Amino acid sequence: MQRISLLFAVAIITGAVSSLAADYTARREAMVEATIEGRGITDAATLRAMKAVERHEFVTPGMEAQAYADRPLSIGYGQTISQPYIVAAMTEMLQVGEGDVVLEIGAGSGYQAAVLAEIVKHVYTIEIVPQLATLSTERMERLGYDNVTVKEGDGYFGWEDHAPFDGIIVTAAATHIPPPLVEQLKPGARMVIPVGPPMQVQHLMIVEKREDGTVSQRSVMPVRFVPLTGER
Repeated sequence: MQRISLLFAVAIITGAVSSLAADYTARREAMVEATIEGRGITDAATLRAMKAVERHEFVTPGMEAQAYADRPLSIGYGQTISQPYIVAAMTEMLQVGEGDVVLEIGAGSGYQAAVLAEIVKHVYTIEIVPQLATLSTERMERLGYDNVTVKEGDGYFGWEDHAPFDGIIVTAAATHIPPPLVEQLKPGARMVIPVGPPMQVQHLMIVEKREDGTVSQRSVMPVRFVPLTGER
């Protein structure tokens, strides 16, 4: 009788977990359709990645119910997980694909890195907050993202050991475009970065390094990000 009761309890728990997973999947697909694809994101690889990455795994425990709302959420230490639409838009703008190596500045909870990891060969990501760097590393290992490498450090200076990069994405607002990051771009590659003063409207910029090494930049949309912190 005790064994039957135990098996019954396990069956109930297994069913509940399966039901919850199905609910998250449905909500994630609805989010992508309504607030990402519905707002003009068309890149097939980006849409696949946004449907694949389980955003509820990257939010603060207790906030899973809010994971598929199209808005940023606090992850502690003065940082946020970005709004899904912005993550998708920046990913699409980067124009990277299979075989590429990307640098991310500002790992946070790891969500943007995971989205990129679904598309590219490898993501190197830097996080200045020690606790978030540790949590992000542990999360990547737990979720099986073995093509993401997290480093604690100041992202302003990039990661020269692995440069040049096929793309660089910055997930915090800089007061100016960091020259070391421009230097670490491959010719023909792009950087997507929010630029502007802290706690005010900033501009999401696309910085392109041409094949001849010259650099162009253009503003794409107004955004609001937490500030890039560090020595500079």
